[in-house]
Order: sequence, then structure tokens, then C-alpha cells
Amino acid sequence: MRTILIAALVLTTAAAVLFWMHNREAADGGETFIPKPAHMTPEIERLQAYVRIDTSNPPGKELAGARFLAGLLQKDGVPSEIIESAPGRASLYARLKGRRPNEGLLLLNHIDVVPADPKTWTHPPFAASIAFNMMYGRGTLDMKGVGMCELEAFLAVARSGRSPERDIVFLAEADEEEGGALGLRWIVKNRPDVIAGVRYALNEGGITETQREELTYFGIEVGTKMMVHARLEAPSREQLQRLRLALEPYMTPRDPDRVLPEVRDFFHALAPKRVEQGQLLTDIDRTIATGKFWLLQRPYKELTQNVVWARGVNRTDSGFSLDVLMYSLPDELPERRIEWLQEFMKPFGARIATIVKKNGPCPLSSHNTPLFELLTREIHRTYGNVSIGTEVLAASSNDSKYLRPLGINCYGLWPFPVDYFQSQGIHGADERVRLDWYMSGVTLMKNVIQSYAFDSSAN
Repeated sequence: MRTILIAALVLTTAAAVLFWMHNREAADGGETFIPKPAHMTPEIERLQAYVRIDTSNPPGKELAGARFLAGLLQKDGVPSEIIESAPGRASLYARLKGRRPNEGLLLLNHIDVVPADPKTWTHPPFAASIAFNMMYGRGTLDMKGVGMCELEAFLAVARSGRSPERDIVFLAEADEEEGGALGLRWIVKNRPDVIAGVRYALNEGGITETQREELTYFGIEVGTKMMVHARLEAPSREQLQRLRLALEPYMTPRDPDRVLPEVRDFFHALAPKRVEQGQLLTDIDRTIATGKFWLLQRPYKELTQNVVWARGVNRTDSGFSLDVLMYSLPDELPERRIEWLQEFMKPFGARIATIVKKNGPCPLSSHNTPLFELLTREIHRTYGNVSIGTEVLAASSNDSKYLRPLGINCYGLWPFPVDYFQSQGIHGADERVRLDWYMSGVTLMKNVIQSYAFDSSAN
């Protein structure tokens, strides 16, 4: 998952921030990884074949990935459709029809991956090499690994020969890493039939926290902050430098704006797993009321704040430019944030040259739903008595932002464990998935999807 055109901030820090929040204390414990023998399965071989298809930038490479997925579906007699929003920008769509209307479950994933520089990798990024029970390759985590877990579950329903109670929809989209304009956003606008009758969606965004190879917290993502990316211009460098200095207090605000109910629930669920911050997170309202908000680590603070990030000043043909990124609480109107910025920068003689990107408002998904209950039950069935809670992302977003405003409850689910050290490969070097953990994710996803497809009470 990547927010468009903020590589300097997000590509190098988003994954680290998310997992720092969750796995910092686990990493501090000092662990020695003793790999188990690699056991190849048909599921692992299919993931390996998918990872070997380079679907990174330059754009347009999704078509090969879409054809690969369509071929797997065809082997089991499942019809599918390749949807091209532009030449080569391909998404793959398939649907298993159920008896009940308007209770469909969408399995959403993306085909595209970010670029990978082979010189920085231990193993070639598109070789899907296996070493020490790990498969190395771009997309093993973000998000071909998750996508293949979804596909295996989708095929399990198809192979059963039974008619599902509810529609199960598989959608592997294009262009997620660049914002989804030619992927899900395009599909919602131009092919509404793809999401017709969908009540829930499973997507990326979840967190699995591990300590000494034990899964200790399973975070199901229910939403993210939104973002406005504005490019400002002024005749002189000095004007924009003064403006940037004036914006600095808004980069690290001292006080919260407000605490959304879903953020409060997230903090409370996570608190027992936080030695350093647990007491502060258990009751965030009390923490604020007693003047202890400043003690919170920055990633937690920013889930209660509208934050501004100003990048460096650059020369342009007509003067100088400054990119400003406004990370907003999910329910903020982006137009209000733009108005605030326009008013703020008037004394500095700057103007907004263009809005590079704007998203929101976007509601957070409720965790008080039958599907969330089903997820909780099946996670316990697969992983035992692990703590399960919600997740709200502060530093990145995903394409669920195009579905939540339509009333679709979306949950980010990472079906297999990922430790802190693996997480550093997301949008970085040596991205890798542990094979036995991946297979546990396949099992979990199969159990979830089959339960939802066939259990008449799971509505």
C-alpha cells in the first residue's frame, strides 16, 4: 500500500512506522530464528509462480498477472473477466453466485507491486527463491501473498460443488500502488456491477504482531487516515521557506484534535500488549484529561490529530514549489483542509498550483458485525487464544477508501503471521514470507470464506 507521490516519506517509513507501533517491544527481546525445513505444497508453488511475474512499474504490467490468475480459475471451470481500464492496466474479476441478495463478500487484492532494485536484494526480487523456509520476492507480503490466500479460499468454495448462500467475489485490481485511479476507483465508477450486492470486503491493512515466533496480537484494519497532497508555488524560495517554517508546529501538534470511537476501541484493545504505553492507551480520554497526552508515542498521537507534512522547496520553470501533505482524520472534509491551507499561506504570497491528490471523508468500518465475529472465531480456531482487536492506520491507506463510503464494511486482514524483521521488506529490500506461516494463512482464509459462503446463520 502506498500513498501516491510521497515516496520519500512513505516508501521508507510507512511499514516501519506501522510495525514499530506493534512489534518494537517484540524485537527488543532478542530472537534467534531457527528455520524449519521448507515443505513445498501446491499452494506455495502457485504463489511462487505468481511472484515470478514482474507486475511492477512502469505501469501496464498487470495484464500478465491478470492472465495468470484467470488461468488458475479456468482450470477449475470458474469463469472470470479481465477488465482493462487502459491498455495493459488489467484487473481480474470473478463471482460465485449465492442464493441471498445483497450479502456478498468481496475478496479484494492488487496485482501491481512497487519496483525493486536487484542490487539491494539478497535474492533476485522476481525469482521467488526459497531459502531457510522463506520465499523471497517482491509482492510476497504486499500483496500477492494475501491475494493468493484469497484465491485459494475462493477456489475451495468453487471446488466444493455446493451452491453458496451468499455471493463470493474475487477482484484482483490494477494500480493500487499509485492510488487506484485505474483500478478500484475506475471500477466503482465504470463497472458498478463488479461490486453490486457486496456487503463486506476483505483487503490488506491488517497487522499480525509476533514475539519469539508466537502470534500475540491480531489486528483487523477498520480504517485509515485520509490525505490531501497540495503543490504550492511562490515567486521566491524565501517565501516558501518561511511558509514551511510556519507550518512546523502543525507537523508535530502538541494537542489532540479529537478521538474517534473506533480509535478509542483500537487503543483499548492494544493496550494490554503495550508495556511502555499500555496505561496511557487503556483510557485515552483519561490520558488527555490528566495532561498526559504528550507522553504518547507519535504514531498513536497522530491517530487523534490532523497533521501537516511539508517537503523541501524546489525550483520550477515559473518559480519555486513546495509539496504539502495534510494527513487528516477519516471524517474530515478535504475541502475544509484545503481552505485552511489557503488561508494560512496568504501572508506568504504563495498559491496552490495543483491538488495532486485528495481523498476522504471515509467512514471507519464497524467491528460490531457478524463478519467480524466470524473472523474472530476463525482466527481463534487457527491460531489459538491470540488477542484480537481492531487496527486504524495512521501512515498509509488502501483502496478500501473507495468502498467504505458506499456502505461496505471493509476489513484489512493479514491472514498469516509476519514478524517485525519481515515487515521491513515491504516496499524495501528482501521482502519475504515464511512458508509455514503462509500455509496457516491459507487455512484461515479457507475457513473464513467457506463459513461465510455456506453457513446460513453467518449474516
